[in-house]
Amino acid sequence: MTLLVERPGPLSLVQDRGRPGLGHLGVSASGAFDRGALRQANALLGNDDGAAAIEVVAGGLVLRAAAPHVVAVTGAAGPVTIDGRQVPAGRALRLDTGQRLAVDPPTWGLRTYVGVSGGLAVAAELGSASTDTLAGLGPAPLRAGETLRTGVGRPPPHLEDVPALARTGEITVDVVLGPRDDWFVPAAVRRLLDDPWQVSPVSDRVGVRLTGGVLRRARDAELPSEPCLRGSVQVAADGLPIVFGPDHPVTGGYPVIAVVLDAHTDRLAQARPGQVVRFRRRP
Repeated sequence: MTLLVERPGPLSLVQDRGRPGLGHLGVSASGAFDRGALRQANALLGNDDGAAAIEVVAGGLVLRAAAPHVVAVTGAAGPVTIDGRQVPAGRALRLDTGQRLAVDPPTWGLRTYVGVSGGLAVAAELGSASTDTLAGLGPAPLRAGETLRTGVGRPPPHLEDVPALARTGEITVDVVLGPRDDWFVPAAVRRLLDDPWQVSPVSDRVGVRLTGGVLRRARDAELPSEPCLRGSVQVAADGLPIVFGPDHPVTGGYPVIAVVLDAHTDRLAQARPGQVVRFRRRP
C-alpha cells in the first residue's frame, strides 16, 4: 500500500511521538509539534495513537493513492480536497486508487496532520520515525515523486468529527518562572508577562521566536550550558525570547526566564508569523 507525493508543499515531515528519554545521549524528543492533532488523526483511523503521519507546514501537500486508503486530516483549519472536491477535515476519508488528496494553505493555524490507516511504514531511528530537523535524525522532508509505504490498517471506528485545534486571535500559554528569572531585572520579568509578543517568521520546530521589547538582564556573566526542555523560554543575546519546540537543543548557554507548561506547548505549533502570544504566570 503506497501513496505518491505529487507536491510536498513548503515543508512536510514524517512525525510520530518522537524519542523521549534520550536527552542523556544528546537527542531531543522531537516528534509531532502538535501532539493533540496527531492523536486525533490516529484515533479517527483506529491507529495506535503514536503512529507516524505527515506534519504539513502551511499546506501545499498533494498525495495520489496507488491503492485504496483511508486518511484523516487534523490540526490547522483549511481547505482539503479529493480530486478537487471539498471534503471535511476531522473525519476518516476514503481515498480510492488514483485519487488525489490536496491540503491547501490553512486559514487558521499553521500545521496540518495527514494520517493514513495503518500509519506510515518508515524505518525507525533510535526508536522513532520522526524527523528531527536540528539533529538530522529520521527521514528527509518529503519530496515530489517520493513513494510512501503504509502499514496494514484496521477498520476505522465510528467517531464524531473532531474540531480543528488551531486558535484565531491571541494565543495564551501558561508559564512557570525560572530557573533563571533572577538573571533579569524585575521590569523584564514584568514585560515578559504583561506585553504582547509577536511570532517571528523565522520560527521553526527548534523554537518559536518572538519579537517585542528587549528583556534586559541583571547579570551579564556567562552561563554554563544547562539542560533545556521543550517549552523553555530562552532569552538570547538580543534580549528577545525563544520558546523551544520539539527539535530544541538539549542544552543551552543563555538563561531560561520561564518554561511553558508542557500541556500548552502544542498551541505554539499553530502560531502563525505575526500572531500574538501572551504568557500567563502559574505558581
